Amino acid sequence: MSDRCMVAVAKSARDYRVFRISPQDTNRIATVFDPKTAASSLAVCVEIFDEAGKTPLHCHHRAVEMFYILKGEALATCDGRVLRLETGDSVLVPPTGLHELCNVGSGRLYVLCVMVPNEDFVEAIYNGTPAELDEEDLRVLRRSDCLVPC
Repeated sequence: MSDRCMVAVAKSARDYRVFRISPQDTNRIATVFDPKTAASSLAVCVEIFDEAGKTPLHCHHRAVEMFYILKGEALATCDGRVLRLETGDSVLVPPTGLHELCNVGSGRLYVLCVMVPNEDFVEAIYNGTPAELDEEDLRVLRRSDCLVPC
């Protein structure tokens, strides 16, 4: 048992910092936890893709990256293999896997992303263009979009 104790960190969607890595990007990234808050080399974020939005084809040298589809439909490509993903599906991309994610559904695509180690991903996000979450984003992140009215 460790004698080191870390206080748990709690955040709400309104606390997330939101950016586009490049101004022309078709996705926004809301950081949930970063290496500083987690005291660990990881990145946890929610990527929000506009209709037909996608990430550029890229790879990470050391990091493993996991994508979990919160809402929407996506095509994930990794080293030439194409996977169709929908709400509740996930994919794990190994280090050096050349990959991209594309929104192929109608409406926005919401994806939980976890990267370990961080590999400067959070720094690239924070050096991007500031953006915001709108009411639709907040409804999805709070899951109030799927509540049945009384």
